[in-house]
Amino acid sequence: MGLCCSCLRGSGSLDDSTGLPIAENEREAVTSLLEFLENKDQYDFYSGKPLRALTTLVYSDNLNLQRSAALAFAEITEKYVNPVSRDVLEPILMLLTNPDPQIRIASCAALGNLAVNNENKLLIVEMGGLEPLIEQMKSDNVEVQCNAVGCITNLATQDDNKIEIAQSGALVPLTKLARSSNIRVQRNATGALLNMTHSGENRKELVDAGAVPVLVSLLSSMDADVQYYCTTALSNIAVDESNRRYLSKHAPKLVTKLVSLMNSTSPRVKCQATLALRNLASDTNYQLEIVRAGGLPDLVQLIQSDSLPLVLASVACIRNISIHPLNEGLIVDAGFLPPLVKLLDYKESEEIQCHAVSTLRNLAASSEKNRAEFFQSGVIEKFKQLALSCPISVQSEISACFAILALSDNTKYDLLQQDVLKVLIPMTMSQDQEISGNSAAAVANLISRVSNLEKILEYWDQPSDGIKGFLIRFLSSDFPTYEHIALWTILQLFECHNDTIYKLIKEDQKIVSGVKKIADENYAVAREYMHDGQGNNNMEHSTDANNMANGRSNNRQSSEKEDASFELYNICLLYTSDAADDSLRV
Repeated sequence: MGLCCSCLRGSGSLDDSTGLPIAENEREAVTSLLEFLENKDQYDFYSGKPLRALTTLVYSDNLNLQRSAALAFAEITEKYVNPVSRDVLEPILMLLTNPDPQIRIASCAALGNLAVNNENKLLIVEMGGLEPLIEQMKSDNVEVQCNAVGCITNLATQDDNKIEIAQSGALVPLTKLARSSNIRVQRNATGALLNMTHSGENRKELVDAGAVPVLVSLLSSMDADVQYYCTTALSNIAVDESNRRYLSKHAPKLVTKLVSLMNSTSPRVKCQATLALRNLASDTNYQLEIVRAGGLPDLVQLIQSDSLPLVLASVACIRNISIHPLNEGLIVDAGFLPPLVKLLDYKESEEIQCHAVSTLRNLAASSEKNRAEFFQSGVIEKFKQLALSCPISVQSEISACFAILALSDNTKYDLLQQDVLKVLIPMTMSQDQEISGNSAAAVANLISRVSNLEKILEYWDQPSDGIKGFLIRFLSSDFPTYEHIALWTILQLFECHNDTIYKLIKEDQKIVSGVKKIADENYAVAREYMHDGQGNNNMEHSTDANNMANGRSNNRQSSEKEDASFELYNICLLYTSDAADDSLRV
């Protein structure tokens, strides 16, 4: 940056613009600084004689010397980004208030360079650097604006600074500069706004400052950087429910623009647009609006991308969209089933597998037509391959999907014929309560109202001790929800009216003693409960095991008082009792 040296060399005895003579100490400072700048790598400009020389020029009344100091600081800080002291920042902050635009351009650049360092970021704000920077953002000089906003952008990457910036009054001028016709100013301003979206409090401040309409309008920018900053900022803003309500009311073109950006030539813009839609799709109205805006064809292409971030963003988005029942058939018709099944093999990302299974689970709960396509897609076989070896989060989603599928009388036979009990029974042994509960509920629902007992008998005592072992474990679990699932399953088995099943249960002492133990405990609790005058005669049975699996309680006594279990215990006790009459099996 030779301007510094040339400017210093051109300083004669008088400054042409001010008519002020150069003081002797200033002349010495100029001479020293010239030597230091000629051999920059040999000196530390942030301390000692080099810093004193620079400081002398800053506080000179000679405008040329002030310019030289500002330019020197800009050049030095660009090359040497180190933690600095107050003694370095004070003269630079002083230069920010200079009326000369060239000095302010250089001093803003110097401060922005130093603000790359985290320690400096904190110290600049601590020393009151925000106020003069905000004033420079209001300048009519584009270069001053650009460098001031660039410095704010760097300061805003430090979490401790963000609240200070939001409360300093910087957001309104930043929002105004985001509309600048100068692309450099626009990039810096939108980048600064993005950096302010990483906390809920600051996002609210941004919305209140009127940033949303500006960010939405700039989605149509021809500049990929501006598009990226705006899509990412809006994606972060959409994390908050209150902000999604605001967007729904005040940004009617947002979804259409984001859907269009899923076709961007910039991979990062495409990814952030998809993530923004994912966050918006946390709300029911947006789940429908994204589909109406034509988002499905783009998403089905993106989940087949070679880019992991794009696949993750798109499968997370379709997962949220699939929550709405009205979207289920449209998603299946758009051809999502085959690529979703393929994503189950995406072992590089547990999160992608999880979202894929969750989406498939939502689609499995839809119409019979969709269920038929679901089975034809090969997903059940893929679930079986994954279930016992995949991560806990994926296993949890698979168990929930099996539990939902097992509710339908039309799919039970197909599930049993595909031997899902081979994986469901071992999953009931999981240490994760959600997995074991969902798997047990699926087993219970598969047994309920089933006419062909071939598979039930085949898996009675294998694998992992089979259905029998699951019943014994759950009966002895001392966990009311598990006990209830086991009892309800036994009741479903009895209601099959099959002599072989009846004999297997009746002659298994562990099952019989487990039922009797629970019945005795429940009877004692119920008597105490009724004695206290808090009884409730309006007891009803749960209609399926899923309701039980979703109603867990860690308090045995309170759960049994609240649950309509007493009759179920007594019915199972009656079936397993030695005094049971053969008529029970008719």
